[in-house]
Amino acid sequence: MSVTVIRPGLASTFQDFGRHGYQHLGMPVGGAMDQRAHQLANLIAGNEHDMATLEVTLLGPVLRFDAPACIALAGADLGPMINGEPAPMGRPLVLNAGDLLSFGQRRGGVRCYIAWHGGMALPEILGSQSTWLRGRLGGFQGRALRKGDVLPLNTPLRAEARQALADELAGIAIYLPSTLAHNPRPRLRVMRGPHTGLFTDEALDTLFDSDYRIANQSDRMGYRLRGPALSLRENRQLLSEGATFGSLQVPPDGQPIVLMADRQSVGGYPKIGHLASVDLPQLAQCMPGDVLRFEEITLAHAQQLDNLREQALERLRGSLRGLRERIAHAAETP
Repeated sequence: MSVTVIRPGLASTFQDFGRHGYQHLGMPVGGAMDQRAHQLANLIAGNEHDMATLEVTLLGPVLRFDAPACIALAGADLGPMINGEPAPMGRPLVLNAGDLLSFGQRRGGVRCYIAWHGGMALPEILGSQSTWLRGRLGGFQGRALRKGDVLPLNTPLRAEARQALADELAGIAIYLPSTLAHNPRPRLRVMRGPHTGLFTDEALDTLFDSDYRIANQSDRMGYRLRGPALSLRENRQLLSEGATFGSLQVPPDGQPIVLMADRQSVGGYPKIGHLASVDLPQLAQCMPGDVLRFEEITLAHAQQLDNLREQALERLRGSLRGLRERIAHAAETP
């Protein structure tokens, strides 16, 4: 009852919502870079709760299913295929024993998320199955996938129920609210924060009027940006404080860094602002060389957008109740 890695792809790691409540101990939160796609994949695969998904980056793996399973893919379109035939994104997919899931030509985005109904049988460390590569912790043996890895399924499908389930799911329509669809904006929205007043007026004008390119020295910890330098009114020593996903911190060279999922637990560089959480999935689908532009948004507006997104997720979860019941009925009892 497993999945075998024929080819690992590029930095394929298991991620969930991360390890919350341990930053004071020096433990990064981590988790999925594109949490929107991670949630969608889980919901469409029929998972009621947060389960670790496989975060696939740019170059997808080749996986052989050694037991029937129900999966879903969301996020970047990396040309998924089942047994060499194109496979749809954003729909539950029923695979048989011996089927191969692979990826071909990238059509857009950077990170694709594969969810399995029932998730994978991975150990929980500090309440999470997320992989932290620098710490060699979590996920599958604390590392990215390798050729020959055997990934244990929690709840494979019953072989005799597979075809009936596939026929049922083929007739189900899934409608994503516009709030949850991938609609890239020309500018990412940024809120002011407690450190914004430490920067000159010219620095703020520069941030919102200039193009910034994602540098090659970017990863899951942070996106380094290259563009006009952002200047402080004066050099000041700041106390270190907790680091957050989407903070725009500015080191002494004036080149901003956007903190990402695997950010350090604390930091002392001044932060000129914070990206609105609803725009973080779009940023997570960007890659080195892409150009970013920013615009200002108020905290109240950012909170409103976040509430609308959560409401849309709840509505989608409710609309997929029948789908979850069908898949659960066809799955083996763990």
